[in-house]
Amino acid sequence: MKRLRLSILVMLLVCSCQEKKSVQLKEGSWWAKMQVSENEILPFNLDVTKNNGHYVFKVKNGEERVSVDEIAINGDSIIIKMPVFEGYIAGTFSDTEIIGDFIKESLDRVVPFTATFGERPRFDSSKPPLTNISGIWETVFDYDTGNPYMAKGIFVQNDEKVTGTFRTTTGDYRYLEGVVDGDSLKLSTFDGAHAFLFVANATDSTLDGHFYSGNHSVEKFMARRNEGYELPDANSLTFLRKDFERFDFSFPDVNGNVVGMGDEAFKQKVVLVQIMGTWCPNCLDETKFYVDYLKKNPHPDLKMIALAFEYAKTKEKAFEGIKRLKDRVGVPYPILLAQFGTSSKLKANEKLPMLNHVLSYPTTIYIDKKGKVRKIHTGFNGPATGEKYEAFKIDFEETVSDLLSE
Repeated sequence: MKRLRLSILVMLLVCSCQEKKSVQLKEGSWWAKMQVSENEILPFNLDVTKNNGHYVFKVKNGEERVSVDEIAINGDSIIIKMPVFEGYIAGTFSDTEIIGDFIKESLDRVVPFTATFGERPRFDSSKPPLTNISGIWETVFDYDTGNPYMAKGIFVQNDEKVTGTFRTTTGDYRYLEGVVDGDSLKLSTFDGAHAFLFVANATDSTLDGHFYSGNHSVEKFMARRNEGYELPDANSLTFLRKDFERFDFSFPDVNGNVVGMGDEAFKQKVVLVQIMGTWCPNCLDETKFYVDYLKKNPHPDLKMIALAFEYAKTKEKAFEGIKRLKDRVGVPYPILLAQFGTSSKLKANEKLPMLNHVLSYPTTIYIDKKGKVRKIHTGFNGPATGEKYEAFKIDFEETVSDLLSE
């Protein structure tokens, strides 16, 4: 059924023999929603402008602005391709409405999408907030399963409006924005890759709710206020197994050349190896940081390389995603294809058996000039984490500087 809907939408767009209508989207503020369950919608705001005849959408999540400029229109059909990521919105539109689906083909996922023109709050709130959730929250997700995981909620509330994020040991849940409506907390984000909705009953000391990832996953979560709570050290979670002396790899680049840690280019160099995926927003945040750092701090003894673990179903599609990331972000270092067809961490560990586990995309491995692993940093605290992001930048710069000076 999903593939049938997709085929119909694509046919509507590409069929040149159909009568084309002169339909123009209204410029200004729009309100969008995704149907993540029978009873829950994930809302977000966006602005639509036109630049030299081409539409540009800006998706708004708290302080974040995601610019979307790959928009194809044929008659009243539209495809909105997300920046860097594989997902896209396909549907039909009038001047004040877009109706369609958010589609991720490689994962066979389709989420109903609607956007309407006009200024409107992200969430409707009809009741004054009964609590203020500003502060730190010790959180556990999936607590009713055999695989619970911890997180740190970091929130700021002004009147009913809330911004912040959840940090986990593998990264953060991006810029969340929402409200406290009476005793109900509602938070959402859409970044072009992930569509996240959090709803919870909120008191002064507890949160009890559900986390929706698109319409394919629902997790329960509970949180308690704990201003002193901290997650485990990101530098202690992943390590080189005792039966291995070095970290090694050998994978193809976009030109089909096999690149390995033993290559001449890496000898007597400080090497940073980024384990990542082009589908991963935290990886994108980290990649942007690395690109900026390398641009501002070029050094002949510093090399960087990325190993991509892709869920694209074919090697060709996986390399398309890698090339798209390199072109859109201006990545100057090689990105090798380590795996395609799945982003399974268990499968990733088969490709990198020298690690105790691949716990997170992204993970960065710091290797000194003698080829010795000096540090492995699991996950990435992106800009949405505020102080933690600033602390990471300082630690990163100090670590690289120390390794280069040896």
